[in-house]
Amino acid sequence: MKHIITVQHTQSVHHTNGMVGSWTDWDLTEFGKKQADNIGKKLKEEFQSKTAVIYSSDLKRAKQTAEAIAKHLGTEPIFRQELRERNLGKCCGKSVEWLRENMEHPEKTIDDRLFSDAESRRDVWNRLQPFFNEVMESDEENVIIVSHGDLLSIWNAMYIGLPAESCCQVEIHGPSGGVSHMILDDDGKHRVRHINDMSYII
Repeated sequence: MKHIITVQHTQSVHHTNGMVGSWTDWDLTEFGKKQADNIGKKLKEEFQSKTAVIYSSDLKRAKQTAEAIAKHLGTEPIFRQELRERNLGKCCGKSVEWLRENMEHPEKTIDDRLFSDAESRRDVWNRLQPFFNEVMESDEENVIIVSHGDLLSIWNAMYIGLPAESCCQVEIHGPSGGVSHMILDDDGKHRVRHINDMSYII
């Protein structure tokens, strides 16, 4: 049996200032740091003496969330670029208002890009797929993955067996700080125990 926990990074500065997240490297707010610490405390209670490997996006807001969790579990996170948020190209460093006013191409299919130099959702799917396979095929029994809303929505679609083309019709993610528990049984059954549980940040 494999236990996979996904964590959407906690409150970031870009959640409070109206700026685009994406590949802009925002820190957590002080409130976000407290939320991440609370997640770590509660996961420690649940894991007790069990060990876990923690993988995280290398962007600051996810990295800082992962480091706060890892501190309580007595381990060090492994940072992977594959877990970064979707790259929105030229709107990185710009405001959400600027994005809306200057969007080059609305997303109607998985292959559409908001901007010519941005990633499509299929690009993100293809970026994530090798890492997803690596985790699913590994011998690691307890895995924690700290990432971002868009990326985790695609992870969730992969986990429950949806095709890539579903990503423009289905989004499965919640607010920052959400924690999801997924169980891969020995017979190959994929179970979801909790999805975007917000009680961990309190």
